[in-house]
Amino acid sequence: MPWSLAVHGGAGSLPRDLSAARREECLAGLRQALAAGSGVLAKNGGSLDAVQAAVVVLEDHPFFNAGRGAGFNRAGQHELHASIMAGDLRAGAAAGLGRVKNPVILARRVLEKTAHILLAGPGAEAFAAAEGLELVDNSWFSTEARRAEWRQLAGSSTSLLDVPPAGSEPGGTVGAVALDSAGHLAAATSTGGLINQLPGRIPDSALPGAGTYADQRTCAVSCTGVGEYFIRAAAAHEVHALMLHKGLSLEAAARAVIFETLPAAAGGLIALDTRGHHAFSFSTLSMARGCANASGTCDIALW
Repeated sequence: MPWSLAVHGGAGSLPRDLSAARREECLAGLRQALAAGSGVLAKNGGSLDAVQAAVVVLEDHPFFNAGRGAGFNRAGQHELHASIMAGDLRAGAAAGLGRVKNPVILARRVLEKTAHILLAGPGAEAFAAAEGLELVDNSWFSTEARRAEWRQLAGSSTSLLDVPPAGSEPGGTVGAVALDSAGHLAAATSTGGLINQLPGRIPDSALPGAGTYADQRTCAVSCTGVGEYFIRAAAAHEVHALMLHKGLSLEAAARAVIFETLPAAAGGLIALDTRGHHAFSFSTLSMARGCANASGTCDIALW
């Protein structure tokens, strides 16, 4: 079966007059993520390996709000979250991390090495250390761009969700979905959370069914946006449910979730079906995204 891959760098408010340098920084990150995931799939690698490889690139890229470049919470710290899921319904997730360099790798270890689905906080980080994953100081995730956004909101009860700081150019949550040459689906999502959120908040990105979902019968989905809305709607799973129970196409199901189930401007999602068809749907000004497949297609867009 021809392989297929899609990635996103977050739905949000990238301005159309984004500077050429910042635009290229974003596009370069998407290209690198597509190259990493495609490299796995082109060698007949598995979909889980592909989505992990793509998301690791985006976590390490400072433009996006995941890993390095994560948002500051109200206490001026970074809390990271990620989840990964295979089409056979195996899933792993990690939440409330402050030292794990690549949360998606920890989520994969939870999937493969434990009987659990979600580990959080100190317990998750102890497991990461026991597994030999790279740990860093919390300050490693900081960038001056994120710090500037946070300073405009620090001391208030407002988060970036409510009022984007003047002149902000936020990248967002990242994710990937893949179909490998054996026909296996997988999805992964990772985030650094909302700027100035309450410490301890857990977003949809850490919750299989809300921000991430894969089912071999229908599709793989990765979401981005206001996590609370996606959690309430079990948004990623809802795409699958509309396909399975109502017979909707991938694109119709994705649009129904974004434009009928969720509130206006709640965010977006990327998805792949079992034939490698992709869908991008978002209700925000922008959603950084791209796709690649075995036919040589490689498309990237922001707005």
